Amino acid sequence: MSGAVGVRPQVRRPGLGRVLVVIPTYNEADNVSPIVARVRAAAPDVDVLIADDNSPDGTGAVADAIAATDARVRVLHRPGKEGLGAAYLAGFGWARERGYDAVVEMDADGSHAPEDLPRLLAAAGDADVVIGSRWCRGAKVVDWPLRRLLLSRCGNLYARVALGMPVADATGGYRVYRLAALDAVDLGSVCSQGYSFQVELSRLAHRAGARIVEVPITFAERERGASKMSPLIVAEALWRISVWAVQDRRVAWRRGVRGTRAGQARWP
Repeated sequence: MSGAVGVRPQVRRPGLGRVLVVIPTYNEADNVSPIVARVRAAAPDVDVLIADDNSPDGTGAVADAIAATDARVRVLHRPGKEGLGAAYLAGFGWARERGYDAVVEMDADGSHAPEDLPRLLAAAGDADVVIGSRWCRGAKVVDWPLRRLLLSRCGNLYARVALGMPVADATGGYRVYRLAALDAVDLGSVCSQGYSFQVELSRLAHRAGARIVEVPITFAERERGASKMSPLIVAEALWRISVWAVQDRRVAWRRGVRGTRAGQARWP
């Protein structure tokens, strides 16, 4: 385990309780069955929610067929492609309404190994947020071209420095959140997608004082289907990180000014 971020490590946390794995899908008809089967084998006690954005390739119908034969698998049919962030937020709300205690973010394309899930859930016993990290000690990244490696490394370094978060993989999308941690942040203010969605949730959780733990994973490039990564998603992430960094520094400056004025008033 790489390390932890947080201000309240002494807080006693309840058992993890009911866990829901949220798997967003868009045109993942070839991948959804294998990934759900692996999740069910690796962690038989968790439930699975497939959140499909009305995939034109029939992913929703494949998901319905899976759910028809497994009571622990449910399907959330969404009206259209609204992005990864919106799908996860819908999944979080679905979990909250049904009394789950924790949610897991997991990609449908197999890049997040379900076999790593038990270690992430174990780490959540003493954490509010667990990130399956590609960039902490012990992690592996398989079959990524050099361009993708450099992009992810540099993007995460920029997020870490700009936002002051001691998180090695702020863009990583394999995560466990306690619902209590999500309830402590303003999810209604979240409007970003892709890489920036994961960075934004990391920032909000860190600012709320959540204990964040990173666990090394093996990350592999998808074998089937097309990647959703695009230059627009990368540009959005860089732009939003820069905006958040400026906002955080303004807040810190204003607090510093107020603190100075208060001190002068008390100690003339």
